[in-house]
Amino acid sequence: MISLKEVVFTLIPVLLWYIGGMIAYFKPPGAALKSIILHFAAGVVFSVVAVELLPDMIKIHDAKSIIIGFSSGVAAMLLIKYFTGKIQPAVKVGEVNGLPWGVLIAMGIDLLIDGILLGIGFAAGEKEGVLLAVALALECLSLGIATVTSLSGSSPSKKVIHLTLLVMALVFITGAALGLLLLHNTSDKVLELILSFGSAALLFLVTEELLVEAHEEKETAFYTASFFTGFLIFMILGMML
Repeated sequence: MISLKEVVFTLIPVLLWYIGGMIAYFKPPGAALKSIILHFAAGVVFSVVAVELLPDMIKIHDAKSIIIGFSSGVAAMLLIKYFTGKIQPAVKVGEVNGLPWGVLIAMGIDLLIDGILLGIGFAAGEKEGVLLAVALALECLSLGIATVTSLSGSSPSKKVIHLTLLVMALVFITGAALGLLLLHNTSDKVLELILSFGSAALLFLVTEELLVEAHEEKETAFYTASFFTGFLIFMILGMML
């Protein structure tokens, strides 16, 4: 059974997703602030993987499961990146209703995976789930900002923006429900396989998405420090919980 606490922490990333979208709609952030948010979110996600998920992943000492799970995670993310890269140029040539459908599809896939990863976190333990929920909330904040910013180029109505944010939120909730329902009370070997998959997916997210987008702005020492600040805060938080 899904607990009330798991439901509450599943809704936190959804709330931050919507807040990020509304921030971008009413007052789009500058490139500098967006870069800081992305660096900090990358540090948070990396910290959760390094401090919480990886120790749980290797504690069963089943190298075979780790290799299969981790390799599958990297392969899945590479395939998603490849196909979304193909979708984006194809759709952009004839955008339907003026909306950037390639970007929206990529965001939807990202949010679905994030929701499933949250379920993986709670399957690993309550502390891991709580920390991952907070980390994904920060990522969703930046994704909400990025999504509405990309929509603004097509001058959509407020109704279209609200509907887009709602549909994407439901995608995240669906992924989280799948993760929570399917991964409770699973065997240690299966859990280790899934944790390995999720760790690879999150590391891919940090290195190939969050930091790549963050580095579109000219790098400064302050931006870099934001990454390590995010890592340190959630490492200490993990020790305290």
